[in-house]
Amino acid sequence: MDLESKLSQVKERYDEINQAMANPAIYDRPDEYRELTKEHTLLKELVDDFNRWQEINKNMKGNNELIESGEDPEITEMARMENRELEQELVKLEEEIKIKLIPKDPDDSKNCIVEIRAGTGGDEAAIFAGDLFDMYRRYSDSRGWKIELLSLHHGDMGGYKEIVFNLSGEDVFGEMKYESGVHRVQRVPETESQGRVHTSAATVAVLPEAEEVDVQVDMSDIRVDTFRSSGAGGQHVNKTDSAIRLTHEPSGVVVECQEERSQHQNKERALTMLRTKLYDKEMEQQRAARAAERKSQVSTGDRSAKIRTYNYPQGRLTDHRINLTLYNLEGIMKGDIGEVIKALRVQDNLDKLNAVMENQG
Repeated sequence: MDLESKLSQVKERYDEINQAMANPAIYDRPDEYRELTKEHTLLKELVDDFNRWQEINKNMKGNNELIESGEDPEITEMARMENRELEQELVKLEEEIKIKLIPKDPDDSKNCIVEIRAGTGGDEAAIFAGDLFDMYRRYSDSRGWKIELLSLHHGDMGGYKEIVFNLSGEDVFGEMKYESGVHRVQRVPETESQGRVHTSAATVAVLPEAEEVDVQVDMSDIRVDTFRSSGAGGQHVNKTDSAIRLTHEPSGVVVECQEERSQHQNKERALTMLRTKLYDKEMEQQRAARAAERKSQVSTGDRSAKIRTYNYPQGRLTDHRINLTLYNLEGIMKGDIGEVIKALRVQDNLDKLNAVMENQG
């Protein structure tokens, strides 16, 4: 399907929505009205672009007729000049339209829960997990996001065996989702006396935070256990069973939260984590199917895939999904990961765009 045919379909749907919204009976169905309003807003920009696209093509056609007639050299030259400008505008407009035609992921605007776990490499893997947390914390600060610790287990020599935290702000999951996967580090460990380079790994999982409307949880399916917090946070952690562990018995999903001061707060946070896990479980198959369908290089579904290597001796970061190599490892570990995330988003959009054009071909 060519661009004009696709845009004609968009215009047709836009006109249908206008008709539906003009019917007074729609106000008796608030959920349907809300969905139509949302779709109307998304399509209006494309319809405006389509109107301009048609106008440019009409003007160029008129100019071509003047050029072909060649009756007046001055008018012919003016028509040629105008066409050159219109051609540039048309190319730019078509690129913008193609990007707008890419299906939006509704999860992109959600907050997210990030889990970092030490993998192979023992104490060094836990230290690296801590380094990754620091990297994300600093990047979050630069983006104006809010970070809240949910659960952590310290490593014996520093860092974390596991750390779970919530990130909230604008377009958080849309940026952070590309971080899911196995992160590998090559460096001389602090725990290594011989000065040899070791390879260790940590796994990152980024989950879109689920709200109550996304997942209904039956409290009778949940086993609640309390225990004493193990992390730092004041003397109270050793005296009260404020930490909460929730087990969703039908699915076997277990979450825990220990970073809030009260049992009630920890339970609320743990419920959010549980909903998020169950939502992610539901969506995982859909993500895998979509990724396989468009053969995406930037897979956000397979969290067992090795996505990135941090090579300290050479100061090099390599993202294996898009063959991106940067020699700014020191800056990246201080939170300067915007360039990496942008490159991944661009490639993901290209993959999606190619899929859209193939499906319409």
